[in-house]
Amino acid sequence: MAEWTTIESDPGVFSELLERMGVKGVQMEELWSLDEDSLNSIKPIYGLIFLFKWQKEADARPVSIDYEERGVFFASQVISNACATQAIVSVLMNRPDLEIGPELAQLRDFTAGFPPDMKGLAIGNSDTIRLVHNSFSPPQPMVPDKDEEDNEKGDAFHFIAYVPVGGCLYELDGLKPGPIKLADCGEDDWLGKAAAAITERMGRYAASEVKFNLMACIEDRRQKYGRELAQQQHLQERIRAKLGNSQPPAAAAAPGGGGSGGGEEEEELPADPDTLAAQLSESEAEADRLRQQLEMEEERRRRWADENVRRRTDYIPFAFQLLSALAERGELQPLVQAARQAHTAKWEQRQQKQ
Repeated sequence: MAEWTTIESDPGVFSELLERMGVKGVQMEELWSLDEDSLNSIKPIYGLIFLFKWQKEADARPVSIDYEERGVFFASQVISNACATQAIVSVLMNRPDLEIGPELAQLRDFTAGFPPDMKGLAIGNSDTIRLVHNSFSPPQPMVPDKDEEDNEKGDAFHFIAYVPVGGCLYELDGLKPGPIKLADCGEDDWLGKAAAAITERMGRYAASEVKFNLMACIEDRRQKYGRELAQQQHLQERIRAKLGNSQPPAAAAAPGGGGSGGGEEEEELPADPDTLAAQLSESEAEADRLRQQLEMEEERRRRWADENVRRRTDYIPFAFQLLSALAERGELQPLVQAARQAHTAKWEQRQQKQ
């Protein structure tokens, strides 16, 4: 099986990874808190992905035995360095309401009925997923020999997913023999139960570990803000028409597409002109806010794209050329000497403070 490389845990990386796999209308968002307000601010949320420092521990929780009947997609992790991508794929495969693209849709159909290890192998053998994953690996023109002793001492980080399927909340850990059912739930209360499970897990490690990362798989903010802006613009057209300032607009048809919203019966407008004027003013203010949010999201996407280009760029040739040019001009040794002196001065300052 072809090699999978380690990639950085970053929402900009994973959001572009989703797009390049053919997924539409979805992005990854980093979470700094699990409180209700923080979660509500980024809804709809399709799943949560938790990164933690893996520790060998006994887990007496039983694996769900009826998960296949409930439609849960679960794949064992049989390939190294792929747990981040596999955790994201696990969320996507368990959300039939998402447009996951032809590659993942074909993979889901092809592996239907496969045992978890065979599903894991199918993911590992997907050239499309592997190539997209590996494209975010930093270039390594000088690869050191692997040191087994260092590998044993090194930190191992692991990703697991939390996703609601068929009225139940599941923990999907590719290192376990199957999914673990955490609770019965609905779309309106699964987040609170998932937050409690993640908080409990973090509490178990808190005494010895603080390296955690949590990301949410959510609707693309550009799509969400665009849809809501279109809804506000349509509402303004209706209000102006009722005030007699314009022709009534055509019926709205799911502005922006995807997610929730659109296609619903329009709310009847009040008859009082003053109330209509106030509602129009509120809608215009909300539209301005959404335009600002949309522009901020577009700017963030441009920044993510620049960062991902830098992640893929090999700067070693540039560094060699710069050092060679400085040496030829006789400027390298003075810089080295100045750096040594600065380092010595900092070290002496620290020693004096002690």
